Amino acid sequence: MTTAFDPALRAELAPTGTLRAGLNHSNFLLVRRDPQTGAPRGIAVDLASEIARRAGVPVRFLSYESPGEMADAVADWDIAFLGAEPARAKEIAFTAAYLEIEATYLVPPGSPIGSIDQVDREGVRIAVSARSAYDLYLSRTVRRAQLVKAEGIEASYLLFEAERLDALAGLRPRLVSDLARMPGSRILDGRFTAIQQAIGTPRARGGVAAWLHRFVEESKADGSVAGVIERNGVRGVNVAPPSAPAAAR
Repeated sequence: MTTAFDPALRAELAPTGTLRAGLNHSNFLLVRRDPQTGAPRGIAVDLASEIARRAGVPVRFLSYESPGEMADAVADWDIAFLGAEPARAKEIAFTAAYLEIEATYLVPPGSPIGSIDQVDREGVRIAVSARSAYDLYLSRTVRRAQLVKAEGIEASYLLFEAERLDALAGLRPRLVSDLARMPGSRILDGRFTAIQQAIGTPRARGGVAAWLHRFVEESKADGSVAGVIERNGVRGVNVAPPSAPAAAR
């Protein structure tokens, strides 16, 4: 795997001498807090630590409560773990995805909606966590239904429940837990998209972006990403398929 780090690349990756890694704490599949110490743990933490190890620098984790907040703070971090979305790509250079998470809908008891293709219709109101990767996707693709946005994943569920909305958009693993909170509700089969979880770096850091792309592709190919997923006991995510070289994308 890629191991070489010349001084120029190291300075571009971690200009302060410490790798500042942004973590989105609303994505419990990638990061969680240790119940004893409060320190971050999880897939994103392990990958950031490996990047810092290869670069020969310490790592400092910067915590954010939503992906939108983290994307806005691009000037403060060196790398970050978030969904690769075109709306974020003006400021952030993304690797190809290292893992994918299915996004679908929860519908309430008695809902006439039976499939994903029945959601985008006139009169349907969809609760969604604002500026999440799946919100950005739905904001581009939904034509007839209404997106009703809340600040955060938990808030989107509470809005769905309180306002008796027609569907709740979310990541399938989270919707499984919401299903138990609303007896009679259903998760629709299939997916409206698969969120491409990637590593981002500020757009101007071209050398870093190319190295991170190689790191991700090699980590998928040699089983490292699968190992990190397994070690953290995460279910409901898949290793992303191989991608073309960065120059070809």
